Amino acid sequence: LMFIFLTSAFVQGQDAFKIQGLIMNVDLQKKVMIVNESTFIWDQNTKFYNDKGSPVTVDKLRAKTWVYIQGVKDSAGKRMMAEKIYLLPKYIDKKEKHLYPIFNETRSTNND
Repeated sequence: LMFIFLTSAFVQGQDAFKIQGLIMNVDLQKKVMIVNESTFIWDQNTKFYNDKGSPVTVDKLRAKTWVYIQGVKDSAGKRMMAEKIYLLPKYIDKKEKHLYPIFNETRSTNND
């Protein structure tokens, strides 16, 4: 059973990503930012939230801000398209993640 679960989870999520990092650079006009030395882009469908999961505006994105990003790699695999961007007050380590529902709400409903 475990093997089947791991295989299906891998197949379902192979292009998806979740990453926490520090914004190094952001260009609101071009809808692009650099986080952890990787390029992330967003579009009109991307949702922006604070650490409590409440909606915020895109202009809150600033360099030296911690973010948690969920999204998918584009077909070429070069750029990452953000679907949800959460602004964080700081880096959230494993011991603190239980205090932030945003890290748990992404779990598939199948394994609850």
